[in-house]
Amino acid sequence: MSVTEKRLADTIRVLAMDAVQAANSGHPGMPMGMADVATVLFKDYLTFDPAAPKWADRDRFVLSAGHGSMLIYALLHLTGYHEPTIADICNFRQMGSPCAGHPENFELPGVEATTGPLGQGLAMAVGMAMAERHLNATFGDDLVDHRTWVIAGDGCLMEGINHEAIGLAGHLRLGRLNVLWDDNKITIDGAVSLSSSEDVLARYAATGWHVTSCDGHDFADIRRAMTEAAADPRPSLIACRTKIGMGAPNMAGSHKVHGAPLGKDEIAATREALGWDLPPFELPDDVKAAWLEIGQRGKAAHATWEGRLASNANKAEFERRMAGKLPADFSLKPYFDSLIAEPKKVATRKASEMALDAINVQVPEMFGGSADLTGSNLTQSKDQKVGFSRDDYSGRYAFYGIREFGMSAAMNGMALHGGVIPYGGTFLVFSDYARNAIRMSALQRLRVVYVMTHDSIGLGEDGPTHQPIEHVMSLRMIPNLEVFRPCDTIETAECWQLALESEGTPTVLALSRQNLPQLRDNASENLSAKGGYTLVASASAPRVVLIATGSEVEIAAETAKLLEAQGIAANVVSMPSVTRFLAQDAGYRASVLPQGALRVSIEAGTTFGWAGITGENGLNIGIDSFGLSAPAPVLYDHFGLNAQMIATRIVAALN
Repeated sequence: MSVTEKRLADTIRVLAMDAVQAANSGHPGMPMGMADVATVLFKDYLTFDPAAPKWADRDRFVLSAGHGSMLIYALLHLTGYHEPTIADICNFRQMGSPCAGHPENFELPGVEATTGPLGQGLAMAVGMAMAERHLNATFGDDLVDHRTWVIAGDGCLMEGINHEAIGLAGHLRLGRLNVLWDDNKITIDGAVSLSSSEDVLARYAATGWHVTSCDGHDFADIRRAMTEAAADPRPSLIACRTKIGMGAPNMAGSHKVHGAPLGKDEIAATREALGWDLPPFELPDDVKAAWLEIGQRGKAAHATWEGRLASNANKAEFERRMAGKLPADFSLKPYFDSLIAEPKKVATRKASEMALDAINVQVPEMFGGSADLTGSNLTQSKDQKVGFSRDDYSGRYAFYGIREFGMSAAMNGMALHGGVIPYGGTFLVFSDYARNAIRMSALQRLRVVYVMTHDSIGLGEDGPTHQPIEHVMSLRMIPNLEVFRPCDTIETAECWQLALESEGTPTVLALSRQNLPQLRDNASENLSAKGGYTLVASASAPRVVLIATGSEVEIAAETAKLLEAQGIAANVVSMPSVTRFLAQDAGYRASVLPQGALRVSIEAGTTFGWAGITGENGLNIGIDSFGLSAPAPVLYDHFGLNAQMIATRIVAALN
């Protein structure tokens, strides 16, 4: 190749500084500093095919330091991906351009993960590496044998999730995972030494990682470190000592180049220093040709792989899983029939376990786990007795340890990788630990299922630290997130079915600790799909409509009986999903919540938000304080959540 590696890297630097300058917004320092490392990675190590960005056995590249998004946009354009075009790059950070401020997986096929919240890209890469090893153990080297590469910054390594993620990766010995650390010793506030003095390499080594370092501007040394990392059976961290804003003669090495345009004068000086005499967004023909040649490097490997796939006995099953399609014969009808024949009074967490026993035997891509609460979340089905471990990657159940955030981000990575449907459990109150990863599931349109048990004061004696109050409603506020709070075995299975069918939407299942009766006697239609439906209908036009979720549906049914005994017609509406109900047409909503009836919401959590369902004149019964430590029945009485107390309040409101 006649074009030097430095010239190739300088192309990235120029595109980055020009795009940020045109947008008058962005982060030029990281792309300019890591341009040399990225050039070596894409030129000699990363296996990819721009013509087939979804090739199943491609290497995954995650830009965890997502603020430096111009690095990946430049690389995708230069190596020949259909997008982004040079026009897209010219419109960096503008409305309508796929070159968003931070990389978004749904905007550009070559972007493997949406990154920006620091640390999560690396943590999602751990999940990608887990999925790769699991599918390799399932389908063999012929179909699955690739690596995951990450570029991460100081912020990614400082965030608390980094501790969770690297501990898991080291324990699982995920040797196909390699992290390139942009060790530029700069954060937004200034030098890293202002806030940190830890030995990062020692910390990684202590968790079971292979660690090495290199001069991030010496191409031979970069290559030496990458070769060493690729050969080691452990996950690897390469500390690439770089200068932020490399190439800018006056600003390189300063925190000032991190998150602001260089300015016209410094850009002119940089062009002169780099020997770059073309105007913004124009590239030399020889450089363009050289980068496109790099983009063609993986084409032969892709073609060879396609040949292996074509002759593989598991071709159809592999393609089905990677496409995210459920088995054609998947059905829960026999399970529903068994529940109708023999109703069960169990906690909905137990109902979830029962549903998983019916699901997982039919859907082999289901990959479960728990953040050290398997016996409480009941997330391990009967056919998942072999755990996913460094000794056996074929296992379909991960023991995540006390790492709620790390677990959730890893599940996002697995879903992004494809070929598995991840679900994981913890207590609902600890969704706060995982919340940003849950939000990233929704933003990235991923099929991830969060099994959140112990969903109310019904958990009892553990007290207010463990009793969710605001959690269900706050999770309902996240766009594109299904939040289900089922009331019995039937609804729980329905909600699991909906979660699996929602390919582009993550799901939270809020499940009870306490036993609940089976209230449904018919499962011919998935009523939970509508979000809310009339469970109990009065013989006459209702004066009261009781709207409840989860464990409070039983209380609502008992309340309706007390009201009917007093001559007050009352309907009971079970509403496992508020957002699904609100998405129904006006006619259906009016049929469930008829005008003129007093609407009463009952949920063992905050009343905030329920007025949107009941109206200003409705009655909202719940808990707007922290809980207490006591047995569950005592707590329900204390907070006025029993049929007699609710009926008394309703009669008073009617009068």
